[in-house]
Amino acid sequence: MPLFLDCEKGAGVLMQPAPVQRQRGFTLVELIVTVAIMAILAALATPSMIGWVRNNKMRTVSDSLQNGLRLAQTEATRRNRQIVFSLTNDKPTSSTYTAVANGSNWAVNTVTLMTAETSAFVEAGILRDVGSNVTISGPKSICFNSLGRLVPNPSPGVAGAVCDPPSAAGYSSAIQMSDVVEGDRPLRVTVALGGQVRLCDPARTLSASQPDGCPAAP
Repeated sequence: MPLFLDCEKGAGVLMQPAPVQRQRGFTLVELIVTVAIMAILAALATPSMIGWVRNNKMRTVSDSLQNGLRLAQTEATRRNRQIVFSLTNDKPTSSTYTAVANGSNWAVNTVTLMTAETSAFVEAGILRDVGSNVTISGPKSICFNSLGRLVPNPSPGVAGAVCDPPSAAGYSSAIQMSDVVEGDRPLRVTVALGGQVRLCDPARTLSASQPDGCPAAP
């Protein structure tokens, strides 16, 4: 190895040059091991991620349904008149939609008071635009009177809409995936006779320690 004079320290002082640092890359074996570990971690995380997506879809649909029902109940008291909430597969922008069970959208209209009166559109919302494969098992139409309470109405003025008499517990809609698998967390939206709308977990029983649970079946 050649030697050089160090000018700073004076003549006659020899200095050995610093060794050159060589860049070291990954070997093929290291790359293969890294990819294998990443594949294993991804495989372990996939079921959990799929379950989260499914439960998030049910939650999104449940929240939209709950918000639509609360809007209908609020509008009934604010307008001091009967309001009908309906599920539909149409895009409701007026009173020309048809109420159907397990609809992909919801709509709120005023109820006709006279034969010649036309039902007035109030507001609509989307239920399953991002919640594909989610089903809603419950009434297709719900009517609220001017006090915000549930009321039956065989002809509320919307095509296909019929508000059947509620039970003693009111109405209940179950929200779940069409292809139920282990790990799903279905939800339920209930409407009490007094008009109170509530989202609950049917896997839990309502109690002081489980306020998110659903009431026990009578």
